[in-house]
Amino acid sequence: MPLKRPPESGEKKKPGTLFVVATPIGNLSDVTLRALEVLKTVQFIAAEDTRHTRKLLTHHQIRKRLLSYHAHNAGQRGPVLMGKLLAGEDLALVTDAGTPSVSDPGEVLIREALHRGVPVVVIPGPSAVVTALVASGLPSCPFAFLGFPPSRGSARGRFLEAFATLPMTLVLYESPKRLARTLEELLQVWGDRPVAVARELTKLHEEVYRGTLSQAVQRFSAEVRGEVTLVVGGFVPRADTRRNDQDWLEDLESLLREKEIRLREAVEIVAARHGLPRRQVYGEALKRKESRE
Repeated sequence: MPLKRPPESGEKKKPGTLFVVATPIGNLSDVTLRALEVLKTVQFIAAEDTRHTRKLLTHHQIRKRLLSYHAHNAGQRGPVLMGKLLAGEDLALVTDAGTPSVSDPGEVLIREALHRGVPVVVIPGPSAVVTALVASGLPSCPFAFLGFPPSRGSARGRFLEAFATLPMTLVLYESPKRLARTLEELLQVWGDRPVAVARELTKLHEEVYRGTLSQAVQRFSAEVRGEVTLVVGGFVPRADTRRNDQDWLEDLESLLREKEIRLREAVEIVAARHGLPRRQVYGEALKRKESRE
């Protein structure tokens, strides 16, 4: 990388370059040669977790100043990083794994850099999204990346409902601690459909489980370890919609008449059995309940 010449008197100093550098998602050997060259030549590196990035740098014998930049300090650290860029220093932005700005605060810094006229250069590389999508065997075009679902509350329910009828493959991240719960809720809200559970990608204990949501619920009933990426088949409407509507409506009516089955249980059973969004079944169940009262 050529050295910048010092500005002449009265000349406005040019900003540095923000390099957005993809790093390995597990295997340290997956870093690209271009990424290593950039990490060696920039003035400093902004990292999500400096301890994690230090391991990568040490593995490749790179000594460089590290500054932390993550969701909890982005408001304070962002202006500091921008000041350095505007002063002419080059910065490499990295995340713990994969490409910055994908489910991390990197997008805020990138957007501000572009707004300020700072050159942004992306150094492509490993991505858990693409790796899991390819390994899943599910259709890769089109697909949608949903990031992390909200961890709790009504926002989580709205999130799941919003994407229930998208007719494309869906990719999302999830904490291993919430995997079992998420699979159960996906089955309830989205209905049974194909899924791949990718865990510890590129690492020694890499696992890609392929099956249906109902099968995955059984397989991952206990807590697992490692980073998890879920790839779920898109919504597929039935060919004979009128016949299908009649089938699930009759099924719902039959379950609602059984005194030992609660309304919510009936909704979950019908949604899973017929591959329907839970909200659609729940709305119909409420109407039928109110008509009886």
